[in-house]
Amino acid sequence: MDKYFDEIECKLLEETDYRLELRRSMDLSRRCAHIPHLLFPGYYPELSSDRIITMDWLEGLHLREFLLTNPSQEARNSIGQALWDFYQFQVHSLKQVHADPHPGNFLMRADGTVGIFDFGCVKEIPEDFYRNYFLLVDKEVLKDEKRRHEIYTNLEMIHHSDSPKEVEFFSGLFQHMIDLLTLPFTLDTFDFGNEAYFSEIYAYMDDLYNMKEIRDSKVARGSRHSLYINRTYFGLYSILSDLKAAVVTGPERIQELTAGKALVV
Repeated sequence: MDKYFDEIECKLLEETDYRLELRRSMDLSRRCAHIPHLLFPGYYPELSSDRIITMDWLEGLHLREFLLTNPSQEARNSIGQALWDFYQFQVHSLKQVHADPHPGNFLMRADGTVGIFDFGCVKEIPEDFYRNYFLLVDKEVLKDEKRRHEIYTNLEMIHHSDSPKEVEFFSGLFQHMIDLLTLPFTLDTFDFGNEAYFSEIYAYMDDLYNMKEIRDSKVARGSRHSLYINRTYFGLYSILSDLKAAVVTGPERIQELTAGKALVV
C-alpha cells in the first residue's frame, strides 16, 4: 500500500503550501474562465503569504443550502453542466484537475452559475496514465480481450504475477465496474437524477467489499494516479446526483471543450 500512502502524503503536503495553491488558483481560474456559467474569485498575491490566501468574496450557497431553496430544474442543469465542463476541460485539455470536488468548494446561485475556489488539491495527470485510463471509455477497444488485458495491466489493475484464474476473475469485476461508471461518457446526455443508476453502483460496491477474493487479496490493484482521479469523478457524480441535473456528457461535448469551441447548451 506504500504507493497509495505516498500519493496521499504528497497531496496533503501540497495542501499546506499556500503559495503553490495561490499559483494554481490563479492559473487554473484563468485557463477555465471561458467555460459558461463559472465564476472564480480574483486573487491578490500582494496580500497573500505562506499562511494567508487573499481572494474576492463570492456570493452563493453551498449545495445543501442551495437545494433547500427549491431551485429550478433549469438552474440545476446549468450548474451541473458547468461543473461537468469544468472537470472535463481540466482533465482532457490541461492534464491537471481540481481534485477536491466536495460541496464546500462550490457556491451555487439561482441564475444557474457556480463559483469555484480552493485549488489546494490539484492532481497532475501523467500522459501514459491518461491515455490508458480513458481508453476504458472506448467500448470498441474493450471488445478486444487482449487489448483490454494490456490496458488493465498498464493501469496495474491486473499483474503479470496473476494466475489465469485471477486474471479472469478481476478482469470480469473491473469490466462490470467500468461499464457502470463510464455510462455517462457513452451517451449524448445523462440524467444524474436517475436514482436507479446510483443504486446499482452502490449495490455493486457493496458486493465488491464483501467478496472474499478481494478481502483476502495481498496485491494492491490500481495505479497510484487513479486514487485522486477516481476520487474526483466520484465527488463530481455525487454532486450531480444531488442536483438531479441533466447534462450533455457525450464525446462530442468533450471534443468541443478540448478544441476550445464556443460552448452552448
